[in-house]
Amino acid sequence: MWLNKISIYLLIPTLVACTSSKKSGSKDPTTKEQSATSSQKVDYAGPPTIIYKTRKDYKNNVPITLSDDGKTIVSYPAPSDVFYKGVLAYPTQLANGYLLDNRGLTLNSVFTKFTYEEYSKLSTAPDLNTFYSSIIDKNPFLEMYNCGNRHGFTNEVNELNGIINSNNLANYKKIK
Repeated sequence: MWLNKISIYLLIPTLVACTSSKKSGSKDPTTKEQSATSSQKVDYAGPPTIIYKTRKDYKNNVPITLSDDGKTIVSYPAPSDVFYKGVLAYPTQLANGYLLDNRGLTLNSVFTKFTYEEYSKLSTAPDLNTFYSSIIDKNPFLEMYNCGNRHGFTNEVNELNGIINSNNLANYKKIK
């Protein structure tokens, strides 16, 4: 009997921790006031919507990610990973020269001489020395913004162009 009481005391906190309840005042991300086109900052969990501008045209070049000090490669795609929704993961052109990331860029991303087309045909990724020597710009970004959860958009290209054209990027997280 005392074992059952102990079990109940252990079970109750677990059930409470696993139960989610809506906080008062929290907004449903599907409502208009929390949509990506609102003037409020959007920051819910999920894949980020990264938009950016670069110093030169790198939209055909495969990005990799360097360490904070820029001396080592910390992330690179396999040749089979340069696809997004079944097609090569070129960034999507947006208004005023902005691009929508389809690869997972960060502030530490750099672009290589490898084009998506040629890289996707490789059987394996190059070794790290070859990759590092293929970097064409270690400081490619002029601007970069996180516009919230990628799933928070109904029509991400139209909505992002609306944000850009109405000069509302200041309402989103500026990365650079």
